[in-house]
Amino acid sequence: MPMPDVSASPLSRLVSLTDRVAVVTGGGRGLGKAIAARLAEAGARVLVGDVDDTLAETAATDLADRYGVEAAGAAMDVTDSASVRAAADLAVERWGRLDAWVNNAGVFPAVPIPMTDDETWDRVFAVNARGTLAGTREAARLMTSGGVIVNICSTAGFRAGAPALAAYVSSKHAVRGLTRQSALELAPQGIRVLGVAPSYVPTEGNQQMMAAAAHVEPDAMPLMATSPVGRVGTPDDIARVAFFCVSDLSMFMTGSTLLADGGSTV
Repeated sequence: MPMPDVSASPLSRLVSLTDRVAVVTGGGRGLGKAIAARLAEAGARVLVGDVDDTLAETAATDLADRYGVEAAGAAMDVTDSASVRAAADLAVERWGRLDAWVNNAGVFPAVPIPMTDDETWDRVFAVNARGTLAGTREAARLMTSGGVIVNICSTAGFRAGAPALAAYVSSKHAVRGLTRQSALELAPQGIRVLGVAPSYVPTEGNQQMMAAAAHVEPDAMPLMATSPVGRVGTPDDIARVAFFCVSDLSMFMTGSTLLADGGSTV
């Protein structure tokens, strides 16, 4: 299934997601909520998946109220394949198709290597790496007319991060690898796969992690917030790049992971 040539399309059509259906994992807050908002603003019908079903439903209601689109919230634990499948099926049952899937759900614990036990390592990989596989697998099953999968990676997928992030850094390298392999395998189905790699962005989840990071030196985390552009990123800085990936503006791209890092990896 060759990718369409959209060269003759006007810009207004390239950025429109009207009539398309998107699923965003971990969409109840933070980056996921910001991404869902940009997709909804462009006209997409959005299923917000989150391990906290109340957050998911609240976010979906907000999208519908703000942008006049159809949106739904669903409980989704990306470490539970049956949960991911149920949410995917719900999107298709409700709207008849699936066009975009954003694998955003992730965890970000800070634990030095000598203190990283098997349970911590396995939990991080279950959410960040296997959760991305679960979403990719369901999207590939349901995108019968092609589509786009976007994996939220991290600059940690390109280099070592701040101290105490061994499990996180390793899991995000895995996500980058899965992005490339998925792009190769799914291209014949007309499915594009792209990654977005943010630098540190203050979100509710990140701030909670930092507050709980008893083993991290106080000066370690600010290292993650520096960049040549002179400010830390916002959730919408990342959401706009994810929107670009979902839109037809990126039609000739697959397998790449786009750095959204304010130049911090230069």
